[in-house]
Amino acid sequence: MTKFALVVEYDGTRYHGFQFQANATTIQEGLEKAIARLTGEPVRVLAASRTDAGVHARGQVVSFRTNKDYPPPVWVRALNSYLPEDIAVRAAYRVPEEFHVQRQAVSREYGYALLDLPYRSPLRRRYTCHIPQPLDLEAMDQACSYLVGEHDLSSFSPQPHPRPVRRVFQAGVSRRGGLVIFSILASSFLPHQVRHTAGALVRVGQGRLAPEGFLAMLQARRPGLAGPALDPWGLCLVRVNYPRPLEAA
Repeated sequence: MTKFALVVEYDGTRYHGFQFQANATTIQEGLEKAIARLTGEPVRVLAASRTDAGVHARGQVVSFRTNKDYPPPVWVRALNSYLPEDIAVRAAYRVPEEFHVQRQAVSREYGYALLDLPYRSPLRRRYTCHIPQPLDLEAMDQACSYLVGEHDLSSFSPQPHPRPVRRVFQAGVSRRGGLVIFSILASSFLPHQVRHTAGALVRVGQGRLAPEGFLAMLQARRPGLAGPALDPWGLCLVRVNYPRPLEAA
């Protein structure tokens, strides 16, 4: 059998997350159905990051094994002909059998998009969280700086986790194309961590929480302290990084 990795983009609006569920539509189900139609084989895919219901992805990575050894461009063209319009394969790679899409990922990058205008945007409603007042990006960026490094991030997840320490490589807030984007690059994430962090950062941007208060929240290490989480549709998995490019794996 041959192992392949796919880079996948999707609009998560109508899905109950990535992971297969018996009574709900998921990204995993859509991918596996498309691969089965192409190969005639039952296939199980494994994802680098299990996105939640309503969360989008620009650079999700999945892997699977198959008896079919089609060239990578064929996988891209053929799978995209079978997939629904809100899921697409951007690239395909042959990878070694020992490649593990989750364990070998060295970092994952997420972005959370905020629209800080007095009025809603119907065209952006599926991909942004609307905050009807200008946000103080300087204060938010200062709060983000406290996240960088290795920390117990329990305060930014709703429930206790047996291994709450994560390494954050980069975190920051910037304005791009009229949106406020919170970006975070880390080794891995606790459940719902990014949306809870974004919620706390919005309070900083609104002046309801000082950057020093955000730091105290981080240091408290108390599950659920940063809640409530912002809505899922503002969140996007931007990319998953490996020690070397997938095409060279």
